[in-house]
Amino acid sequence: MPGGRVLDVLAHRGRKVPAEISVVGYDDSRLAKMPHVQMTTVSQDAAGTADAAVTAALDLIKGGTPQETVLTPHLVERATTGPAPTPH
Repeated sequence: MPGGRVLDVLAHRGRKVPAEISVVGYDDSRLAKMPHVQMTTVSQDAAGTADAAVTAALDLIKGGTPQETVLTPHLVERATTGPAPTPH
């Protein structure tokens, strides 16, 4: 279920984001960046991923062995996450 839909369902059920529940998406889509959504999300380096895939494909075409590439995603904090609740 896309993040915007999750936010809609939570609002419909009277749940307050982020006061009662935090929502985190993945891929840092255009929807996550919209002013009325502002969803916290995990962002990947799409250009770096594409570059690594093309390089690996070219290595295979040349008969070589592609190098393993690890790209580190990062968290983009926006309005849909709050602090962790304090233990009682």
